Amino acid sequence: MNWHMESVERPRTLSVVLAGGQGSRLAPLTLQRAKPAVPFGGQYRLIDFALSNLVNGGYRKIVVLTQYKSHSLDVHISRTWRMSTLLGSYVTTVPAQMRRGPRWFAGSADALYQNMHLIDDENPDYVIVFGADHIYRIDPRQFLDHHMDSGAGVSIAAIRVPVEESDQFGIIETDGGSKVTKFTEKPTTVKGLEEDPTQVLASMGNYIFSREVLEEILDSDAMDDGSKHDIGGNLIPQLVDAGEAHVYDFTHNRIPGAISDQHYWRDVGTVDSYYYAHMDLVAPEPKFNLYNELWPIHTIGREIPPAKFVLDGPHECSVSNAMISRGVIVSGGAVHNSVLSPGVRVEAQAEVSKSILLDDVVVGAGAVVRSAIVDKNVVIPPGFKIGVDIEEDRKRFTVTAGGIVVVAKGTVIE
Repeated sequence: MNWHMESVERPRTLSVVLAGGQGSRLAPLTLQRAKPAVPFGGQYRLIDFALSNLVNGGYRKIVVLTQYKSHSLDVHISRTWRMSTLLGSYVTTVPAQMRRGPRWFAGSADALYQNMHLIDDENPDYVIVFGADHIYRIDPRQFLDHHMDSGAGVSIAAIRVPVEESDQFGIIETDGGSKVTKFTEKPTTVKGLEEDPTQVLASMGNYIFSREVLEEILDSDAMDDGSKHDIGGNLIPQLVDAGEAHVYDFTHNRIPGAISDQHYWRDVGTVDSYYYAHMDLVAPEPKFNLYNELWPIHTIGREIPPAKFVLDGPHECSVSNAMISRGVIVSGGAVHNSVLSPGVRVEAQAEVSKSILLDDVVVGAGAVVRSAIVDKNVVIPPGFKIGVDIEEDRKRFTVTAGGIVVVAKGTVIE
């Protein structure tokens, strides 16, 4: 009997996570940190979601391209994403190094172009390019299999969105199959899908390139003085015209353990979208489930004690529909429909509702925090009110178009 088992060799890949964006629409959360380093869901950073998807899928040669205010991002990755080097696995940050001349990254395509040496060193068959600031789960193995089967030069991961939201995305039209016939950035009018005219395919900002096609298009784009050197704005339309672009419909992806949140995806590019992504977590039946042990979101937490809820004299704690991180102490206060990050304190008769409190925020006795995001190390004085009188809040803090009050990191409230 022949006990020899034929092994199936997977193609060589390099994964690139684009983490160099300025994130100005997320200000003031990005005043002192890169967008991918913004905390999310209590103990995570935004970049943990992209990295977890790649690592869970078995793709463990990952470079993270950074540029703006990247110190906290660099520290987080160096502490958290330590891969075993025995089999050549790594996650490493690569800052802008001006390898192609005295200039920073001019766009996402230029970021790849300036780091072509990384691709040459790894010599992959395929290059996976993911954004660093979306909340979702995807199995990249299924995405790559689709790319290889299609014979595409580039595959674009796409979600289905209502036609009326097409002006917020790069919209993809096909030949009826997966081949892309048209790609338009934020069109005001667009034709719906043949099988569902109420929906269109929108780019998720995640791509897989065949290595040779990527090198050729990057060289061509670099020589074009009229280009903005952007993947979605410049590379993809050219590859569509060349017949090299295919789409991967995200609704075909299957994640172990996912049920109601099987195809959840949010671009947290604005403060309002960041806020509502958190509200999705604390719903009784969460739209995005952080508790899926079959496809975990990896991170590293602070070494502090568990959360604690205590009586403060006659004042009892009241907590519902809330995510409470390690080190939180609620002492006779009320917390509802909120996310509390590590080290938060909520004192007697204080009220926190529909809010996100980042690390080490203190809510003083009798204070009120409603529909707000409070960044790290803010002390809210006893009796102070946030989110009760929006006009008063505008005088001190940032208030978003959706009416969310944002208190910047380290703000001193007097």
